[in-house]
Amino acid sequence: MDLLRIADLEPKQLNEILSQAAAVKAAPEDTSDRLAGKHVGLFFMKPSTRTRVSTETATVDLGARPVVLGQQEVGLGKREAVEDVARVLDRYLDVLAMRVFDHADLVAVADNAEAPVINLLSDEEHPCQALADLQTIAEARPLAGTTLAYLGDGNNVCHSLMVGAAMSDMIVRIAAPPGYEPKREYLEVAQAHSDVTVTDNPVEAVQGAHVVYTDVWASMGQEEEAEARARRFYPFQVNGPLFAMADPGAIFLHCLPAHRGEEVTDDVMDHARSRVYDQAENRMHSFKGLLVYLFE
Repeated sequence: MDLLRIADLEPKQLNEILSQAAAVKAAPEDTSDRLAGKHVGLFFMKPSTRTRVSTETATVDLGARPVVLGQQEVGLGKREAVEDVARVLDRYLDVLAMRVFDHADLVAVADNAEAPVINLLSDEEHPCQALADLQTIAEARPLAGTTLAYLGDGNNVCHSLMVGAAMSDMIVRIAAPPGYEPKREYLEVAQAHSDVTVTDNPVEAVQGAHVVYTDVWASMGQEEEAEARARRFYPFQVNGPLFAMADPGAIFLHCLPAHRGEEVTDDVMDHARSRVYDQAENRMHSFKGLLVYLFE
């Protein structure tokens, strides 16, 4: 089974992976040798902090061996055809997890490898981030019936989170400036599972929400757009007055890195109900849960 998009999972499978993630977090010793003898390829075309450390640590904790690769040594699609790289790595590795720019590269690798291929981030989706997000929310309250407000760019993080939350029977509100909404194909998939709305009114999205989530306004590769985006996104900043409009017990999430003073203010990042560091930690536990699920 590959995980290129969160919708590659059925809702039951998603729930089982989240249950497994919670179990390995609660009792890591029970899975300390679950993947003994396995080799997990971790390919990074884009630099990372949380993804690199969480996946490599998770792999070691499960008793497997991580094989970390970068674009400089692999030359995916540059020095060597994507298909050839996939067929060769498939002979060495039991699973290949990849952080890439172009989602099409993931599809090409998956089409030419028998081993599971996992999307660690592409321009279309970030499913492993969504697993950690949902695990963090589930630690605070039951997923079903919870209202999630996402403010900002309808990007890869938004796509996976929106679909995964809807698959978990959450109510989802997306607030984005006109022209920056999530892609219709992802919205339609999410709406097939639950109540999902898109608005350009951040107050409307946050009012009474149980979870408030945001991401950077300009992602890696969009640096030239940063100034223009800042002007468009400023009304969607998650600050103290806006966060106060959410449910009294609402939690705040951010996939990190955060640009403090832009998409979120210090008082929200450091709020008593901010769960951003639990969320970052859960990148490791949810990846463990995914790997254990894949090899059960």
